[in-house]
Amino acid sequence: MAASIYSVPQDRNKLVFLAMKGISATTFFRIADLTGYKKDQLAEVFNTSVKTFQRYEREDKKLNPQDSEKALKIISLFEKGVDVFGSMEHFRRWMDKPAYGLGDQVPFELLHTSGGIDLIMDELIRIEYGDLA
Repeated sequence: MAASIYSVPQDRNKLVFLAMKGISATTFFRIADLTGYKKDQLAEVFNTSVKTFQRYEREDKKLNPQDSEKALKIISLFEKGVDVFGSMEHFRRWMDKPAYGLGDQVPFELLHTSGGIDLIMDELIRIEYGDLA
């Protein structure tokens, strides 16, 4: 995958500390560009409206720590997904269909919580290593 849209630390401690400082609201729009999902779909994941993100961007506001963490984890997740599936198109297809390893849940629907993002990441790692049982 091309260079990351945000320098996402792989170390959990660094990710948490970066999230606590807050990241630019512009990151939300970069995630939409990266993933190809509609802004409305992604705004639901953050339980915020696109208009709010637009206002934050205009006012050069940072996201709160919870949304910053979620955004950073989503970026990391999609980068991993592209690595595992070979393309954004293939990964998106997987994200939008029920996944056996996730109890037949649609992975995209799990993005609403930090724990859900972790479950998807764990499943990607299992797929990467061929542990499909």
